Amino acid sequence: METEELLQKYASGVRDFTAVNLCEANLSRVNLSEANLSQANLSIANLGGANLSGANLSHAKLNVAKLNGANLSGANLNGADLNVANLIRADLSDATLVQAALIRAELIRVELSRANLSEANLNGASLREAKLRQANLSGANLSEADLTNASLKSANLERATLRETDLRGADLSGANLRNAELRRANLSQAKLIGADLSGANLRWADLSGATLRWADLSEAKLSGANLRGADLSSANLLNASLVYSDLSQSNLIEVDWMGADLSGATLTGAKLYEVLRYGLKTEGLICEWVDMSENGDRSQIYRLTPEESKKFFNQTLPTVKIIIDAPLNPDAHLALAVAYHQIAHQYPAMIHPPNIEVSGRRTTLTFRISNDTRLFSTAYVAILPFKDALINQEKIVHLVQMIDSPEISNLLNQAMGKLQEIKKVETFSRLIKREKFFQAPTLTIVTNSGNRTLDVHHNAGFGKRWMSSSEVVDLAAGTLTEGQQFTLPPISVVISFIQGLHFLPSQ
Repeated sequence: METEELLQKYASGVRDFTAVNLCEANLSRVNLSEANLSQANLSIANLGGANLSGANLSHAKLNVAKLNGANLSGANLNGADLNVANLIRADLSDATLVQAALIRAELIRVELSRANLSEANLNGASLREAKLRQANLSGANLSEADLTNASLKSANLERATLRETDLRGADLSGANLRNAELRRANLSQAKLIGADLSGANLRWADLSGATLRWADLSEAKLSGANLRGADLSSANLLNASLVYSDLSQSNLIEVDWMGADLSGATLTGAKLYEVLRYGLKTEGLICEWVDMSENGDRSQIYRLTPEESKKFFNQTLPTVKIIIDAPLNPDAHLALAVAYHQIAHQYPAMIHPPNIEVSGRRTTLTFRISNDTRLFSTAYVAILPFKDALINQEKIVHLVQMIDSPEISNLLNQAMGKLQEIKKVETFSRLIKREKFFQAPTLTIVTNSGNRTLDVHHNAGFGKRWMSSSEVVDLAAGTLTEGQQFTLPPISVVISFIQGLHFLPSQ
């Protein structure tokens, strides 16, 4: 069929041109919207500026075709061959290109937002500054493609292959890259805020200067990756492999990386405020100094020798443990949740709820803490709902005076100030007075990063409850008065505990 005949038929209302042969035809700027061109041969054809919106081009041959500036919005290009085609500035928004072939195609500044490119082959394609927002690229092959400065916000790239792909400056915020193949990809200066990279292969990838705030990199493979100067604050790196990776001067503030493998990695100059340093593999780790300041402004630098580095990154998790001599029933569980919710509202440092273990007779609350300096202030606040609070808190004040640390004292003073506000909350006071669980005897134990424990308080009535015939627990505190129960740990025990504390001096 000749070009003129096709256009005449289209003008007369014909839309079905299945398997038409228009190889090398000049269809520049023609209107063929909604036409059925499935299985058509349009190789080397000139369709520059043409209107093909809503057209059916499934399994069509468009190899080396000129489609620059063409309108293909909503078009069906499933299984189409577009190898080496010119699609510069074309509009393919909402188009479907499932299993389409676009090898080495020119897609510079193309509009592909919300397009479906699942399992498409874009090997070596040029997608510089392309718009792929919310596009579906699951299982697609983008190896060696050029996506510099492209927008892939909220795109689906699950299981996609991006080996050696150039993504410099690309925006992948909120993108799904689960189990994607990104070996040796260049993501320098890329934005990956909130992106899901769980299980992704990023071995030897360049992520220098990339923004990965709140990104999920759990189980990701980052061996040999360049993360120099990257922003990983609040990212999830649980069980990630960072063997021989370069994390120099990276922002790791509030990162969660329990179980991560940092063997042979370089961490010099990293920002590590509120980062737990236990549960890591750190053999051969290189770290000359870290920034422990809250804002990452280098106001609190901590320098490390190789020996100090080993100790620094193999700390025991500091905890406050409150053991209650009563089981946790459903009513008590609800009351406990409400009590700590109200405490957290006034005292944000307690925002993380405790781990709860319940046996037939006792309940254990364990509060995880990021560093030793917060141990006593956390214990001071955590005990608040219980009858033992006053004597516990008095002992904590005396212990902090014995330790004589300005930082610990300052945090305790802040906690004491916040406590006054919590006590004014009428619903809180009524709650703890009404629930019998809060009247039970308690033990309070703190464990520092040096794995040394200190019994802050041991109620004399703990473990001495008696049962009535109806097997209701008597929660009386015991026969000793509070004054008789006020006994501090031996000075030798306190000194041993102090020796296990890990302080970070400012320099």
